[in-house]
Amino acid sequence: MLDAFDPTPPDWTSSAVHVLEFRCPVCGSSPKKAERVWINRRSPVFTEENRRKWQEFYQCSCGSCWWAWSSDRPPAATEENEEDTTLPPEA
Repeated sequence: MLDAFDPTPPDWTSSAVHVLEFRCPVCGSSPKKAERVWINRRSPVFTEENRRKWQEFYQCSCGSCWWAWSSDRPPAATEENEEDTTLPPEA
């Protein structure tokens, strides 16, 4: 079983691409639909405000692997609202 906080990165993270929007770059799914997650807590980066951020890696159900900074994660309520707006408009 994969531990998201394991200090050793899983093999699948080596093909991950950096995304600017906190969702799968291929299918647009939120990280909640990811099949695997790994957080690189060994190498935090410090922001200008002296806060830590980490790389969060996701393997999506579509097979795509991506990562984003933990500081870029949207609030949970915003993420749910964004998912609702991705539905096609009713005819």
